[in-house]
Order: sequence, then C-alpha cells, then structure tokens
Amino acid sequence: MPTISSSDIGIDLGTASILVYIRGKGVVLKEPSVVAFDRDTNKIQAIGEDARLMLGRTPGNIVAVRPLRQGVISDYTVTEKMMKYFIQKAVGKKNFRKPIISVCVPSGVTEVEKKAVEDATFQAGARDVKIIEEPIAAAIGAGIDIAKPCGNMIVDIGGGTTDIAVISLGGTVVSTSIKIAGDDFDEAIVRYMRKKHNLLIGERTAEDIKIRVGTCYPLPEPGSIDVRGRNLVTGLPKTVTVTSDETEEALREPTLQIVDAVHSVLEKTPPELAADVSDRGIVLTGGGAMLRGLENLLEAHTGINAMTAEDPMTCVAIGTGKYVEFLSQRGDE
Repeated sequence: MPTISSSDIGIDLGTASILVYIRGKGVVLKEPSVVAFDRDTNKIQAIGEDARLMLGRTPGNIVAVRPLRQGVISDYTVTEKMMKYFIQKAVGKKNFRKPIISVCVPSGVTEVEKKAVEDATFQAGARDVKIIEEPIAAAIGAGIDIAKPCGNMIVDIGGGTTDIAVISLGGTVVSTSIKIAGDDFDEAIVRYMRKKHNLLIGERTAEDIKIRVGTCYPLPEPGSIDVRGRNLVTGLPKTVTVTSDETEEALREPTLQIVDAVHSVLEKTPPELAADVSDRGIVLTGGGAMLRGLENLLEAHTGINAMTAEDPMTCVAIGTGKYVEFLSQRGDE
C-alpha cells in the first residue's frame, strides 16, 4: 500500500463543477467545469468561472463547452486539459512529486467510461489513480461511518446525475444512477417559462431562478423574482415576475422522477437494511440537494425522515480525498 503524502488529492469530477480536495487542507478549489476555446485556433481561452461567465454570450469563433455530460467525459482532450489546469492551480507548480489522485464517478458508469476518467487523470499528472463511486464518496464526506454493518441511504444529486445507494460495510448494496439532476431542474424551468409566459431564458437565468425562489414542495411563505428574457411573440426583451409556486409546478416532473428512483432502490433493499434506513433516515448530498422542499417531498412519498448533509456541495470531494485514507486503514488491519 503506497504511503499517503500531503500531496494526495481527491477530485469530484462533476458535470456542473469540479472540486479539488487536498489532504490536510480541505477543499482548495471549486470551479465550474466549463471550458471556453477558440474554434479557429483550437486554443483554450478560459477555464472554470471565467469560462462560465461566457456561457451563452460568446461570438461565433469562441465556444464555451462543458466537457463532462451527465457525469461522463464527452470531450476527452478538453477534460484532460481542464483537469491538468485545476490540479496545477490547486497544488501549485512547485510540487515535483506526482500525487495519488482519487476521482469519483457516478455509480452507473461503464468500464469504458471509468477507463476514460483514469486515462485522463494519468495524463493530467497522477502517479496513481483510484476510482471511487459517488455515493460512497458522498457518505464518507457526510461523516457517515461506512465501515459499520448497518444500512445508510445516500441520495447524491449533482449537476448531471443523481446517485442513490444503500451502503453497508464499506460497499454498495443496492444502487441506481439516473440522468436527472440539477441541470434538468434548470431545463424544466426554461421549458416552463417558454410554455407559460412565452419567455425565452438562458441556462444561467434558469439557475438563478432555481437558487433564489426554486422549490419542489409548497412553501409556507412563497417568494417571487423578476425575470428578464426574450418575448417569443414580439421578439423583444420582456420582464416577468415568477413565484416559488410556479417553480414548484415547473420542477414537479424531474423531482418526482428522483423520488421514484429512491422508491425503487428501497424496494430492492434487503429487509434488515431497509429497517436501518427507516431508523436513520435518508441523507441528501450534492448541489441539487440544496433545492428547497426536497426533504419534505421525499418524506411525504416514502414516510422516511430525510436530511441534507451539512455542506452538501463539498461532501463528494471531501469523501473522495478521505477514501485513500479509508483504503489504507483497511489495508493495515
């Protein structure tokens, strides 16, 4: 077992953002997984937050892309360059010793997709690569002792995928990964605005609505927000007021699909572990878990108490970094 050095890194390679965790320092970097490059010269113009600001606002020759789609590498070369950039930014160029890097992937990925992540990480400068499944990383990051023989249910809602798993004794017992997550919430809002208000809005505006007034369960005190977009009838800019009740209607379909997936995992869970889950509750992690009303919605449909981890965004990154330590402890025993 290789000894752990302070240069060991955990990477949460997400569809929406990339987080880098360094042992002893915590999460040192959190940036959107967006790359902007010039089509004519094929040169990268910007990576991360700078590139995200360009989404939907670029001239013809510059394209802002997300090289990861639904938790899987869709553009290999760009992903590799992006990872190299983030690793160097997090570690600094002084560090000559190549780090051991653990990267997490959604639980439903194929061997080919896993291999692509592994290759990209080696190319980005890793000495050794460990691939970890997202729900296990999320559980470790949420502070759950996964080595015990009792069932814990994790629902990790990212940007591109939602991973649902029941974990016991350090491994996954039942799991599923669905391609419905935070990005789909945004798309549902875009569709709703088009249908209900004849208003065309971009991804960033939809995300803003979701963060500020979005909910998937009726709120005791509804909020509202003014939204600007293009009127599809006149073709001119227009401002519309959107209420949280409307977002509940817009987000009903994708959130209920997540509830159905949780239901199907519970159906397949062995009875002893299902009893544990009903005692201990369901733990929500990932950026998508910050959507208002998700806990109430899950509780209403399953009858099991649901709670969101303390810092849902960073759970997977922290857990990925700590996974190497977890492995070495298991190796020592």
